[in-house]
Amino acid sequence: MNGLTEQDFRALVDSHPRAIMLSTQDSVITYVNKMFRVVTGYCPEEVVGRAPSVLSSGFHSPEFYQSMWESLNESGRWEGLIWNRRKSGENYPQWLTIYPVGNEDRRLYAGVFMDVGDLTASNERLATLAYYDPLTELPNRSLFQEFLLARVKRRREGTDRFAVLCIDLDFFKSVNDLHGHECGDQMLKQAASCIQAVVSKRDVVSRLAGDEFAAIIELDSEEELNAVCERMASIFYAPMMVGHREHFLSASVGAAIYPDHGGTAAELFQNADRAMCAAKLAGRACYRIYSPAESLRSQHQQRLSEALLASLKVARDEFSVVYQSQYDLSDGSMVGMEALLRWQHPLYGSVSPEEFVPLAEQRGQIHELTECLVDCIIQDMHLLAAGKGLGRRLSINISARQIVDGRLEKLLEPFFEKVRQIGWNPEIEITETHLMNLSRRCLDKLRDYGCKGVTLAIDDFGTGYSSLAYLHALPVNVLKIDRQFVQRIGSSGRDTRIVSAILAIAEALDLEVVAEGIETEAQMRMLQELKCHRGQGYLMARPSPLEQMHLD
Repeated sequence: MNGLTEQDFRALVDSHPRAIMLSTQDSVITYVNKMFRVVTGYCPEEVVGRAPSVLSSGFHSPEFYQSMWESLNESGRWEGLIWNRRKSGENYPQWLTIYPVGNEDRRLYAGVFMDVGDLTASNERLATLAYYDPLTELPNRSLFQEFLLARVKRRREGTDRFAVLCIDLDFFKSVNDLHGHECGDQMLKQAASCIQAVVSKRDVVSRLAGDEFAAIIELDSEEELNAVCERMASIFYAPMMVGHREHFLSASVGAAIYPDHGGTAAELFQNADRAMCAAKLAGRACYRIYSPAESLRSQHQQRLSEALLASLKVARDEFSVVYQSQYDLSDGSMVGMEALLRWQHPLYGSVSPEEFVPLAEQRGQIHELTECLVDCIIQDMHLLAAGKGLGRRLSINISARQIVDGRLEKLLEPFFEKVRQIGWNPEIEITETHLMNLSRRCLDKLRDYGCKGVTLAIDDFGTGYSSLAYLHALPVNVLKIDRQFVQRIGSSGRDTRIVSAILAIAEALDLEVVAEGIETEAQMRMLQELKCHRGQGYLMARPSPLEQMHLD
C-alpha cells in the first residue's frame, strides 16, 4: 500500500467497469470516472461542481429520495433501481449503489451504477437479463412495471399527462405454427422496431411476453394520443421481410390516459389492456382509447367468451340446431334448408349467433363450435331418414379461418357422407368478406370440396368487395344476396338495381342466386319479377327445430 499514489488510485477508479460518481454531503459532484461519461454522456467538466440532480429523470417523487436518504443514514447504504436521464435526454434505468466514503473530516458519498439496458456488457449480463428481453432488447414486464410505478408516483403542479399503450399482434401464433419459431422471432424483432419508430426517445417501449408489447407515451396534449395510436396501428400495414418472403401482421392497440383513466399503475395498465381487448372485438388492426362504457361491453364479451368455452367443454347439451327452409321462387317448392346453431345458456339465456359466433372465431373456439353444429345435425338425422332428402341441399356455415385446419376435413368428410346417404346434398356457406381474403391454399381446399360434390355458397353477398375477375376464379356455385338489400327492394330504387345487377352477374357466371331475409309479399313479387332463383325468410318459414318442419 505504501507504494500507491493518488494517481494510481485514480487510474484504478477510472478503469472500473461501472460508472462512479463522488459527491459531498451538501450534494455537489466532485469526481466522475470514465465509465460515467460512457453511461450518461456527460464529460467531467459538465457535471463536477453541480448537484447530482442534473441526472434526474423527474420520474421519482420526493418521498422516493427521502426514503433513499433514510436508508443511507440508518444502514450506511442504499441500493436499488432508479430512472435517470442521459445528456441526450433519453431516460434509462440504472442499478445504483450509494455508500459513504472518507472520514469525519471530509465525508463523501460514492454512487456506483450500471445501465441495466446495456446488453453488450457481458460482465453484467445476468443482471441485465432480469430487466430486459434478450430477443428484442426491450425492457421486460418487470422493468416496465418499475417504470410505470415510478412514473405514476411523480407529482407535479398543473397538468402532467401520459398514456399507457397495450399493443398485441393479431394472430401471431399462426406465424409460429406455419413458419416456425425462428421466423416468429425475426418478426417479433421487426415488430419491436416498428413500435419504437412510432414513439419518441423520451417514451418507453417494453415487450411484456410473447406477442404483447406496451409503451408509456409522454403527452404534450391529449390530442396527440389519437395520432400516436393511429400510427401505431397503421405501421403494421406494410409487409415484414424474413428471408426472401413477405409476411403480414396487424396489431390491436389500446390506450389509457393518466390520470383520467386510472390513478394507480395497476388501474392504468388494466384499462389500457381493456381498451386493447375492445380493439380486438372491433375487428383487430385498429385502436381504442379506454371508455368505461366500451370497457363494460368488453368485460361482458370476455365473460361470455369464458362461458362459451366452458359450455363447449362440459355442457354441449346447451347447443341445438334450428333449420330454415329455402324455396324455389318460381313454383314455391322447398329445395333446401340451412342449419343454424343456437345456444341457450343458464345465466345469459338465449345468446344470439351474431354474438357468440364472432367470439368463437376471435378466441380460437370456432372448430369446437362447428363440431357442436355437426353433432346436433347428426342427432336429428333419424328425422331425415325417411327419404325426404330428394336431392335437396342441407347447408352449414363454415368460418374461413377453419378451411385449412386439418381437423375440419376429418370432421366434415364423414358428415357429408351421412348427409348423402339420407338423400340430401351438402352445401358450405362462407361470408363474402371472409372469402375475399382467402389464401391460395384455402381456395384450393374449397375446390377439393367442390370436386367431391359439395356446393359452395357465398353468404351475405353484396357486403364485401368482390371483383368480377376474382369471383370468376372462385370455386363458387351460389350467391346469397344479403338481407339488407332484400328488405329495401322496391322501396329503394338503388337497392333494386343492386339486386338486379347481382342477378345479371350470376347469370353471366352461371351461378344460382338465393335472396335472404324475405319478409313481405311485395319483396317476394319483386324478386320473382327479377327472376331470382331461390329465397328464404320469415315470410316463407322461420327457423325451427326439425321435428316442427314439414318436409314433404
